[in-house]
Amino acid sequence: MTWTSSAGLALPDLVPAEPRARWVREGVCPGRDLYSLFLDTVREDPAREAIVDAHGGLDRAGLAAWVGRAAAALTAHGRGERDVIAVLLPDGRDAIAVELAIAALGAVALPIPYGRSRPDVLSLVDRSRAALVVTDPGRADELGERPLWCVGAGDLIPEGPLARAGVPEPARPDSASPARILVSSGSEGAPGMVAYSHDAMAGGRGNYARALLGTDPVRALIPVPLASSFGSLGLVSLIRLGATLIVPGRFDPTEVLRSIERHRPTHLIGVPTMLRRVALVAETVDASSLRALVASGAPLHQDVRDLCRRRFDRPVINVYGSTDGVNCHTAHDPDGWEPGMAGRPAPEVARIRVCDRAGNPVPTGEVGEILARGPMTPLCHVADPALDARGRTAQGWVRTGDAGRLDADGTLWVVDRLRRTVIRGGVTLFPSEVERALAAHPALAEAQCVPVPDPDLGERMCACVCPLPGVDPPTSRDLLLHLRDRQGMDVRALPEHVVFLPALPLGPTGKTCTSTLTRMAADAVRDRPTVLSGETR
Repeated sequence: MTWTSSAGLALPDLVPAEPRARWVREGVCPGRDLYSLFLDTVREDPAREAIVDAHGGLDRAGLAAWVGRAAAALTAHGRGERDVIAVLLPDGRDAIAVELAIAALGAVALPIPYGRSRPDVLSLVDRSRAALVVTDPGRADELGERPLWCVGAGDLIPEGPLARAGVPEPARPDSASPARILVSSGSEGAPGMVAYSHDAMAGGRGNYARALLGTDPVRALIPVPLASSFGSLGLVSLIRLGATLIVPGRFDPTEVLRSIERHRPTHLIGVPTMLRRVALVAETVDASSLRALVASGAPLHQDVRDLCRRRFDRPVINVYGSTDGVNCHTAHDPDGWEPGMAGRPAPEVARIRVCDRAGNPVPTGEVGEILARGPMTPLCHVADPALDARGRTAQGWVRTGDAGRLDADGTLWVVDRLRRTVIRGGVTLFPSEVERALAAHPALAEAQCVPVPDPDLGERMCACVCPLPGVDPPTSRDLLLHLRDRQGMDVRALPEHVVFLPALPLGPTGKTCTSTLTRMAADAVRDRPTVLSGETR
């Protein structure tokens, strides 16, 4: 099946039709569109709180009315089925309502994290051939002559200008058609786009949400941008679990911590950097409502997991996943997690294989590339057939670019990203090994390793580290001794440059921006001797 937008954007489904149909027959995917599923939750309990944002709480019935007014506005702008509609709004009820309204019209939503740069936004809008961009006055001037709906303060409130607008009839699109385009983080380059069907969002991602959060009433505190790939867990949880979304807006660790006491969430969901910064806030709050913390979007290190466990006395669930539809987690046994453990694959989300370069499964326990396919697998990359040719097999399996192994009990371990390596004179080094060892140093808050150019060897590994405030910072040689003598690392794997920073640069999704960090490291070590040849601090 290939879906084509009104502007000519073609989105083929790279997974064969037979497994797609089987997942619907088996009930793994609901076979219904996102908006219809949302209406089910409204009918079930219209008075239950759906979202809490800077304006307070809004129940399901109130959100449904918000969605109706947004759908009326989109219709007035001439938009409907077969359109791609970009959404560039701050997190909150307006953004959620607009996305659900797009689903109601049978159009395809392209939510863009509000913190994205203007070049990124324009690139995403133009490559997706978006028929309309929904934004606010804070970003409208950046979009030039592109078709806009600029949502002003109060436009969607009950007494606002759309109060008497006629609400269009829902379109009821095919559940196999595209519903949402997820934007990759771009932490290692320009942001990409991946198209998901209604079934992949409500089925595969919905099953993932249920395994993480459970079926009891869920109140999810999500400081991650809802427009990000990880943040899409918010909309899915709202639709499939009837969850209440607590959306704090722009990330502030102190405000997130206070929100735990104020709004009583059952789950705190964030990238490890966010969870760590929240756990370090020196305030006492009542966090007894929490059932678990969920970490994803970047590797979880032992020190962050232990810090969060001590601070909140709740399990920390590690999620291994990507925008491409790969998923594995430790919800079945959070306390059994160890560094590098992704968890056990769930076939109702995605099956996992570990294969050699020819695509053949390797024996249990051996390292190969991680491949995935299942109900959560997206249709394709958007406007990038070359990337699909590299990243998908003929049967639609996603090639993750990650090196891993499967144990005899089915547990998946991630060794490193195959693409995130340092090639030093022809020898491949994996940064994650060094990062895990540096995370054990008592004087470091954060650490990440990146390649820096070298005229002789091509690349050398650079450790970018952030000392903890209020402690004596280590020297470069202190860190090398820690890695070699206390962590037992091979000398050949040690970083040859160390850069000290007050904090790692974050991208718009709260993850470390690897491309920015790599540029910073290259500038910092230019013309400097390596730490193995002299002190560099």
